[in-house]
Amino acid sequence: MKKNTIILISVIGGIILLAILIAGWATGLYNSLVKSDEGVNQAWAQVQNQYQRRVDLIPNLVEVVKGYAAHEKEVFEKVAEARASVGKLQVTPEILNNPQLFQKFQEAQSSMGSWLSRLLAVAENYPQLKANENFLQLQVQLEGTENRIAVERMRFNQVVQEYNVRVRTFPTSIFAGMFGFGQKQYFQSEPGADKVPKVKF
Repeated sequence: MKKNTIILISVIGGIILLAILIAGWATGLYNSLVKSDEGVNQAWAQVQNQYQRRVDLIPNLVEVVKGYAAHEKEVFEKVAEARASVGKLQVTPEILNNPQLFQKFQEAQSSMGSWLSRLLAVAENYPQLKANENFLQLQVQLEGTENRIAVERMRFNQVVQEYNVRVRTFPTSIFAGMFGFGQKQYFQSEPGADKVPKVKF
């Protein structure tokens, strides 16, 4: 065999080997981005799960309180409106990539939480209601749900942070841009949440 042919075969073999290594590295990088993206989606599903739990509990709480506080009509109507508003939002994975939709979702959930707090405040005005076993059980369930929502939001933000760091770090950022892996939105506190609340009795 000629020396030139051996050199040519060696160069072609080296190029093929290099191409295989690069393809393997790119595939691994892409797959890890997909895994991170799915991690965000899974964390989001857990947040949704807890919000759904809250929405499912609200009608029961409202009905129990209604029996004792029939004249507190506005609070019941507002809770029902907030629940309906949350129910109207089509929550799809695309919401994570759309800051306006994500903000709208957060506002609807915030309104729901605010009216639930008022509903619980109304309930506090009725001593016989506070002693009612059904009400106490629902109140505990709602408080537990709110805590779970807070925990899932925190976990969601942690997963989003890990994902966003991966997407923005070189050289992954090049591939992330090429394959459409953009940054995700964080849950953020409501405006004014940094102020100390005033408690009045």
